[in-house]
Amino acid sequence: MNRRNFLQNIAAVPALGYTAENKNIIKPKRLKVGDTIGLVCPAAPAYSKETVQVAAESLQALGFKVKYGKNIWKRYGYLAGTDEERASDLNEMFADATVNGILCVHGGWGCARLLPLIDYQMIKENPKVIVGYSDVTALLLGIYAQTGLVTFHGPVGGSTWNDFSVKYFKSVLMNAEKVKYENPKSKGDNLTQVDDRIATINNGVAKGKLIGGNLTVLCHIMGSKYAPDFKNSIMFCEDVEEQPYSVDRMINHLKLCGVFEEMNGFVFGKCTKCEPGAGSYGSLTLEDLWQDHIKPTKKPAFTGAMIGHISNKFTMPIGIEAEINADLGTIQFLESGVE
Repeated sequence: MNRRNFLQNIAAVPALGYTAENKNIIKPKRLKVGDTIGLVCPAAPAYSKETVQVAAESLQALGFKVKYGKNIWKRYGYLAGTDEERASDLNEMFADATVNGILCVHGGWGCARLLPLIDYQMIKENPKVIVGYSDVTALLLGIYAQTGLVTFHGPVGGSTWNDFSVKYFKSVLMNAEKVKYENPKSKGDNLTQVDDRIATINNGVAKGKLIGGNLTVLCHIMGSKYAPDFKNSIMFCEDVEEQPYSVDRMINHLKLCGVFEEMNGFVFGKCTKCEPGAGSYGSLTLEDLWQDHIKPTKKPAFTGAMIGHISNKFTMPIGIEAEINADLGTIQFLESGVE
């Protein structure tokens, strides 16, 4: 499902949310073999039962047990049941003492509709791992902003559970490692590296709290109490199937909201299928946008990290301290994401 089809750009006032600097962050317990992972659909429905089955089998191959949300097979138009049903599954998974972690099956659209229905106090009292990306960004940031719980921008159940993604999923969520993220350096049979290159916007090293997710979804919660504070952050973002003019609009939105003044550094992952469309001669490119909006900040920044709508992806903890090297294109955790 194409999340963009369900989103419309809205104006927002620059009212930023909470920050982990003025309250203690909460780290969930690490996952271990034998733990139970709850599968929920907080946005798009489970159109394909095979996709859910593959997700369950992948988790089982990692040594986990699987528990389905009560409403996982519901459907309400382009949503996986009503807002109340989807929120109920999420709240129940956090409250269920037999569930150790929560994995969202899909993105799509709908997570932001759940934010007023989530029991944040209960989550603070029952912290656990929650993972997803794309539209799940709204949940990850909203829960972090309201509770201080470290959440994880990583695979959804319908992702490709390949060696690359599984390696970092296990390193971050099971082994509690202070991971150093660096793009693959394979040239294949080319004379130089073609895929997964990084590009430095501003040189230098910066430290801060990792805060970010999908660019479009992030922009659509700005101005609400569910948006985190970007002060002293390393901001990261990604997107899919957005024309450069749309990325321009959203990046400019964040600039007007004061995010670039607040952050210490910037990482853009992948913008999949974001090239100018047919007949777009003379369009600005993404590279132009970084020069227009990010270069003037003079803060360390780079693009190309393995974050986004891609098969090989990093698992990014939201809220922990990290250091980026914009010259090398690396992200070094300064603390673990789980206990």
